[in-house]
Amino acid sequence: MAYVFDPAELHAIVRDVVGPPIEELIPPLLERLVDRWPKHINPNLNWVLNNAGGAMGMMTFLHASVTEYLIIFGSPIGTEGHTGRFVADDYFMILDGEQWAYSPGELERRVYRAGDSHHLPKGYAGGYRMPDKCWALEYARGFIPAMLPFGTADTFSSTLDLRSTARAYYLYGTQAVRQLARGKV
Repeated sequence: MAYVFDPAELHAIVRDVVGPPIEELIPPLLERLVDRWPKHINPNLNWVLNNAGGAMGMMTFLHASVTEYLIIFGSPIGTEGHTGRFVADDYFMILDGEQWAYSPGELERRVYRAGDSHHLPKGYAGGYRMPDKCWALEYARGFIPAMLPFGTADTFSSTLDLRSTARAYYLYGTQAVRQLARGKV
């Protein structure tokens, strides 16, 4: 299957733009992404709250399709929770702040800082914490619709924030349909 994005290329772009505060970092990040993938990046930032695996943050979809998504995800105050276990590879490339992570059997945390990439391979799960503010460019590739229940289950078990969940599904769905119309799964 041909994917639009390459994780190594996305990570190189992230490493090139890290350093400034997140509000100064996002415009050059978007510019590089749009320059490289003009037909596949949505530069309009439509932020939506997201609760998943016990963690809360906010995200904006830069790309969404049946087989890939690219979002900016994070929190200005930190959070922690379960990573989820997916039929997709997930790359969490730190833009600003810090993420701590562990997997079953690891007795010490792994620490990811600005410019680092945390790869969660398909079928694996763990725990993570963003101890303070943390923002990341998150790229997933695989069967994305199977990830959606994890991304919204907390809505029905705790937050009852149906508005944010409906908005997230709308934003994902409209971009995925646009990609399908372009012939990209």
